[in-house]
Amino acid sequence: MMANQRNGTLYLGVTSDLAARAYQHRNKLIEGFSKKYGCVLLVWFEGHGDIDAARYRELQMKKWKREWKVELIERHNPQWKDLYETLF
Repeated sequence: MMANQRNGTLYLGVTSDLAARAYQHRNKLIEGFSKKYGCVLLVWFEGHGDIDAARYRELQMKKWKREWKVELIERHNPQWKDLYETLF
């Protein structure tokens, strides 16, 4: 999940290369929602064994209430720190 700031706008997506995708968002290289709303902070992520499982989880979470997403972020990243650097 990418965010523009703590408790701000959230973007949820799936990728097979998290570091590359986060880099693209951080540098606003992709047109669309995340660029428009400045979602440049990687605030939460989880890994999956295959892309189908990841897509299924994404679809589930996109149906979640915002409150549930914020709770998930704050449980694992209470300061809403940018987790991008932890990928390396």
